[in-house]
Amino acid sequence: MRLMARMLSLSELIRDQAPVLILDAASLRSQVGIITADGTARWETQTGEAGVAIFRCVERLGVELDTVRAFVFCEGPGSTLGIRTVAMALRAWQTLSPCPAFAYGSLDLVAHALNKPETAIIADARRDTWHYQRLGEPLRRVPTLELTAPLLTPADFRNWTALPVDVASTPYEVSTLLARAHDTRILRAVESPEAFLHEEPSYATWSPHIHRAPNPAA
Repeated sequence: MRLMARMLSLSELIRDQAPVLILDAASLRSQVGIITADGTARWETQTGEAGVAIFRCVERLGVELDTVRAFVFCEGPGSTLGIRTVAMALRAWQTLSPCPAFAYGSLDLVAHALNKPETAIIADARRDTWHYQRLGEPLRRVPTLELTAPLLTPADFRNWTALPVDVASTPYEVSTLLARAHDTRILRAVESPEAFLHEEPSYATWSPHIHRAPNPAA
């Protein structure tokens, strides 16, 4: 569920609610960081299935969850399975130790960190469409044929549609990107962590009926 709340920067959150635990599984590499009140940051990165990698990162960092005062996570776009794994973990941890959660968008983070208003950051949205983000603009979904250069896509993001020929890759190192966007208000408070959706899913109505053999006289 989304809350009507002002946006925060990472620097503001650290000032008010450190230590902060950051989790990002939008790419093929799960990235986890812990930042203390004095700004000291430690990061761990793991490849492989997010359901293992995320918890291994937390373990290797030696994080005591009951000492964390705020969670920060990437809500997407990116690996839906990885993002939902993080969201599920956060909801479980919040029941054990109530703690606020704050979300950021992967492409929004890249756009602010690079600070190139003329460049669009894209990621595969399937069915020959792309998540499309320009600095200062809302995230939207754009068909392949409507993409115009310059284009960048985060490294290690999965794609099912062939990448446009004029797209370049940019590193998706969360620690570096957050450091560059440290004072930018890209964090949004969320009541219940979940993966980003352009729109809520819709379902077709199905009416059950008894199967009957064909009528040979028909």
